[in-house]
Amino acid sequence: MRGRGLMLVAGMRAGEARAQQQYAAQAQHQTEVEQARAEGAAQAQAATAPAAPQIDTTAELQKLADLHKQGVLTDEEFAAMKKKLLGL
Repeated sequence: MRGRGLMLVAGMRAGEARAQQQYAAQAQHQTEVEQARAEGAAQAQAATAPAAPQIDTTAELQKLADLHKQGVLTDEEFAAMKKKLLGL
């Protein structure tokens, strides 16, 4: 009779250990799911963010050249704005 009691106690402890392992695995899985959702939401938000407007560099250079010819821009101002526009 005593042997059965010890076996029952050992079985209960083993079951508790398995239950704790399963709980820990579920908690880890839940954390991973939440992280994946957060990353997905961030990516979706980034994908839907409006893109910066494209600048027609040639047209902008032409405008600067026209302003320079009209005397609105000095040589130094024209050169500085041209460098900035071209990313130099």
